[in-house]
Amino acid sequence: MTERFRLTIGQLNATVGDLPGNAAKARDAWHEARAAGADMLALPEMFITGYQTQDLVLRPAFARQAEAAIMDLAAQLADGPAIGIGGPYRDEADGKLYNAYWVLKGGQMVARVLKHRLPYQQLFDELRLFHPGPISGPYPVGAARIGSPICEDSWSPDVAETLAETGAEILVVPNGSPYHRAKMDLRMGHMVGRVVETGLPLVYVNLVGGQDDQLYDGASFVLNPGGHKVVQLPAFAEAVAHVDFTCTPEGWRAEPGQMVPQPDDWEQDYHAMMLGLRDYLRKSGFRKVLLGMSGGIDSALVATIACDAIGPENVRCVMLPSEYTSAHSLEDAADCAHRLGARLDEVHIDGAREAVTGALAHLMAGTEPDITEENIQSRLRGLMLMALSNKFGEMLLTTGNKSEVAVGYATIYGDMAGGYNPIKDLYKTRVFETCRWRNANHRDWMMGRPGEVITPRIISKPPSAELRPDQKDEDSLPPYEVLDAILEGLVEKDLSLAELTAQGFDAETVRKVEGLLYVSEWKRYQAAPGPRISTKAFWLDRRYPLVNRWRDLP
Repeated sequence: MTERFRLTIGQLNATVGDLPGNAAKARDAWHEARAAGADMLALPEMFITGYQTQDLVLRPAFARQAEAAIMDLAAQLADGPAIGIGGPYRDEADGKLYNAYWVLKGGQMVARVLKHRLPYQQLFDELRLFHPGPISGPYPVGAARIGSPICEDSWSPDVAETLAETGAEILVVPNGSPYHRAKMDLRMGHMVGRVVETGLPLVYVNLVGGQDDQLYDGASFVLNPGGHKVVQLPAFAEAVAHVDFTCTPEGWRAEPGQMVPQPDDWEQDYHAMMLGLRDYLRKSGFRKVLLGMSGGIDSALVATIACDAIGPENVRCVMLPSEYTSAHSLEDAADCAHRLGARLDEVHIDGAREAVTGALAHLMAGTEPDITEENIQSRLRGLMLMALSNKFGEMLLTTGNKSEVAVGYATIYGDMAGGYNPIKDLYKTRVFETCRWRNANHRDWMMGRPGEVITPRIISKPPSAELRPDQKDEDSLPPYEVLDAILEGLVEKDLSLAELTAQGFDAETVRKVEGLLYVSEWKRYQAAPGPRISTKAFWLDRRYPLVNRWRDLP
């Protein structure tokens, strides 16, 4: 009789700190696995606590309660399939804390795998939080012997090869692998490498959902030897899937199953920004949002993302015109809100601006109007929006794109005020293209309206802060095509001024952009969080001193 092994993948959305809620998700998935006759349910890395926990996991009481929640699951889920679940483990003998994968069966723990390779680059601090464990051996479940390299353990050959040499027959890899653009292809390449090296089938089980400014895209998959993908789960959505393995003369092989097409880069980024906002609100306890609607492209895109995340009935757009606000900006803001189906309110700031400038007049007498007066307008808008947020319990969204955030073309305590920024990691040139993509595409995970929700006039008109007569962004900054290309070199690639000028950029322009980038660090330090969609998100990946007098030589 042919030996068979059925594994259930639980690609689920955990919330950091919600031990009862995460345990409930694990129980529900286990019941699905038992009903399907599975031998094992595999859940992602650190699932019981949510991921990343940051320093929360260092609190002894939290770690103890997480371990207790895991053992409660073992007792509750004794009559059925084994369950693999990620969580912390503190060795009482020496007090060392580990990132562990707990395997439960028959009411007790039957194996505990400790993570060996601890990531410490980009957004990770695991080497600061955990101790590296020894390379663990395989564990038996049903008719199969399972090896579980935990996330980073699978990005290098040593752990998987050791597991293969010590008798593992199937690799089940629990992950908390965060999203960035092109990450799906990157991780697939590494996993194909492990399959080719070991000759074993591999099951990649990833978290899904937003946690603060990080996104987990799910997109779990199964590979057979040779690197042949036979199962692909959806990106950015929870999923429970059952995978059947058959024991052949060459070893265990996964049978073909669900194959969900993966989205392109534009859809991935948009889904990541939308899900990041949706989960940040849900996990923070907010149901509604508001934002300042200027008639410009950034606020139009943020309003669209918000409508797609929580529905237009939960989005309030607020126009806050001054004497410098053009008629077409008011028309465009109203048109976009109408197309989206969002509420639109209007608050004039002229009276408040006159009151503030009047109150300061005796101190500013004899000075010429400058950026100070411009920023008063922006800060009054921030004040009024925060008042509405406080009064109605609606989270204020801020709308600065990565280009503006990079060079400080934003007013601290003004248009930077807010609880979350969905486009914080999106350069301005990508803002334009993302608006075009959303106008042309609608998906079932979007709660907003289909069609052309951002009018072409908003996309095509010259960007302006409208804080003085006839103001254009290009009065203060290079054209966004040039600015973004320079920032791509400085931020994403760490290129020198010499390397950028060798590419044809004007040396003085590059020097100016670099200066703005460095002197704006203090603003970014106080900025709202937003979803990471690149490999150089500010603060998560790129961490610079607030005071920094170094400048690159020409």
